[in-house]
Amino acid sequence: MNIQADNLPSPTVSDSAEANISPQKKRRNPAPSNSTAASPAPIVASITDLTNRLSEYLSPTDLKLVKEAYRFSDEMHLGQVRKSGEPYISHPIAVAEICAEWKLDVQAIMAALLHDVMEDQDVKKEELIERFGAPVAALVDGLSKLEKIEFQSHIEAQAENFRKMLLAMARDVRVILVKLADRLHNMRTLGVMSPEKQRRIASETMEVYVPIAHRLGLNNIYRELQDLSFAHIYPMRYRTLAKAIKAARGNRREVVNKIMAAVKTTLQEAGLEAQVDGREKTLYGIYCKMRDKQLSFSQVLDIYGFRIVVDNFKNSYFALGTLHALYKPMPGKFKDYIAIPKSNGYQSLHTTLIGPYGTPVEFQIRTTEMHRVAESGVAAHWLYKNEAGTLTDLQQRTHAWLQSLLDIQKQTGDSAEFLEHVKVDLFPDSVYVFTPKSKIFALPRGATALDFAYNIHTDIGDQAIATRINNEPVPLRTELKNGDIIEIITSPNSRPTPNWLTYVRTGKARSAIRHYLRTINLNESTELGKQLLAQALVSLHLNPELPESLVDKLLNESSANTLEELHTDIGIGKRMAALVARHILDLVENDSPSIPFQHMGDEKINKPDPVMIYGSEGVSVQLSPCCLPIPGDDIVGQLKRDQGLIVHTADCKNAKRMQVKEPDRWIDVTWGDDINRRFDCRISVLVNNERGALARIAAEIGEADANISHVNMEDGESKDMTKIHFTIQIDDRVHLAKIIRNVKHLNGVSKIRREYSN
Repeated sequence: MNIQADNLPSPTVSDSAEANISPQKKRRNPAPSNSTAASPAPIVASITDLTNRLSEYLSPTDLKLVKEAYRFSDEMHLGQVRKSGEPYISHPIAVAEICAEWKLDVQAIMAALLHDVMEDQDVKKEELIERFGAPVAALVDGLSKLEKIEFQSHIEAQAENFRKMLLAMARDVRVILVKLADRLHNMRTLGVMSPEKQRRIASETMEVYVPIAHRLGLNNIYRELQDLSFAHIYPMRYRTLAKAIKAARGNRREVVNKIMAAVKTTLQEAGLEAQVDGREKTLYGIYCKMRDKQLSFSQVLDIYGFRIVVDNFKNSYFALGTLHALYKPMPGKFKDYIAIPKSNGYQSLHTTLIGPYGTPVEFQIRTTEMHRVAESGVAAHWLYKNEAGTLTDLQQRTHAWLQSLLDIQKQTGDSAEFLEHVKVDLFPDSVYVFTPKSKIFALPRGATALDFAYNIHTDIGDQAIATRINNEPVPLRTELKNGDIIEIITSPNSRPTPNWLTYVRTGKARSAIRHYLRTINLNESTELGKQLLAQALVSLHLNPELPESLVDKLLNESSANTLEELHTDIGIGKRMAALVARHILDLVENDSPSIPFQHMGDEKINKPDPVMIYGSEGVSVQLSPCCLPIPGDDIVGQLKRDQGLIVHTADCKNAKRMQVKEPDRWIDVTWGDDINRRFDCRISVLVNNERGALARIAAEIGEADANISHVNMEDGESKDMTKIHFTIQIDDRVHLAKIIRNVKHLNGVSKIRREYSN
């Protein structure tokens, strides 16, 4: 169809794609201008290339359905152009062509052609069901809910959109395949946008769509989106690096050709039929290596690599042995992803060899089927069942991950929390560990034994008390390494604590712990929330006793069912007391005639009373482990989501850094009277390296009526000195001062001070 760009009204940016221009959001009303000015040659949008590609694997009946979808989409988008001047219909066609490269079915292709008609042109789902059937309508509906993610706007809006996208993907993986194709075409045509919009869209692509593509094994898309995002986020770095690689390509051509010839000859002599291709690392991959390892471009030697594709599984290992006979392998640079595939289904043998002139050269060895999966990931097996009616390993892993999204959704309180958990699980690096019965699990790098426990089952995680890794007892916070054999020890009396959140890595573990903490000790959290809200109201000169009419209005607008639930949300850090108080003030000021409510006069209150801390409140109030506050210290309180109130010393460096980032989450706190418990405190003692020193210090601490809960030693400032670190249990600062004074006078003690971990 021919569309003249000059015969259109002034464009506005479409909500569905930043690179699109929509004159109107009305259906069937293009409203062309009556201008008679000379126009440039019309731009033609055609589906010839698409139908030619589809005819390779779709039936004539299916092709007819695709053409019907195209005609409808073309009619709906009539009069709409992209900012480049192309007719808008060229975008859905391009998206469909990308989907056709993956050989997606007729329903997915139709959804690609129709993916913007609901959002841009107000087409109803019922009309799509009538015209194209329920499955196509469901796909388009899922895609239409994926509103633009505004990373520089409100975090809650961003999180909600992200949640919608992933839940739509969990219901039907084709939704995300079409969405990734849509995003890929928009990134390819991003150059017409302003630099600011280029950076914003590229940033959201890098943060959301790149890791999703990687998680689904769509490596071609993953690499292209990564490089395109890099080019728009750091254009100068991209151009500089591209220029350097172009120059290096010429300098290293001789070496690359020599290696290629030697490898082909060696494989042929060994009787192996193999496809050998040179492979250049992506610009972004090279940039990350330079950045992370602080290397110059000249120091990044392995820019080039080779890929060897063989016909069967056995020959992949045969080819590996043949290469190792040709060039010497680098120690520690071999990875077998065939025996232990990556979580996204990727399989290959990776080895780095010392090539001619001492240059490191990376080789990837895989079968034809592995290569297909490596390039297309879940798109290579997008159908739910193969011919035998069973799920492939890749499909099982993908479905397990998609199901975990639904599980996390059930346990999380809001979209922001869901976003946090899922983005953690999109972390690309994995470690592979085993159960005692040799069942393998893939977990994100940095995952702990506790993450492993929750990965097996939520109940196992909740009741975990200890673990054995490789038959050695270790703490639950121990980070896992490749090949670890892990045994979890449980007890029915064990329960999660807020401290667990500081060292779990996976979204599943984090959401399960938070879900548990939300459901226990509600009385504590409710009471704390009530106290915090009262404090915030008093600071605004409002009476903390709220009349019933005001409570009803507040609950109606806050989505909380009861005032108690609102207090609980504040107590666990889900809501900010200051924000709730300001909202109450707005309600009072806007509806003062209808709400009988009295302000407290300025003469009655100048500053709110601080929250009283006794150290025995339970999980709703925690003493921060970084500074371990004790009675007598000046303290401040941090309201942390789902962890309640975290108490720091006023001079804590961590606290000061966090206060700058989130000043609204900090409140005044003070120690209560009649505290009847003891508190942990860390001290370090620098002592002469002589016999009996530890015993003398320990005896003195005991004489001062303090208990030693932990001790460790390290070399001091010189070989004649030893530094001893104690964790002791004391009453308050006065008690600590007495201990320090007594220990300081011991023979051999050079220095003693209180210790902090920040």
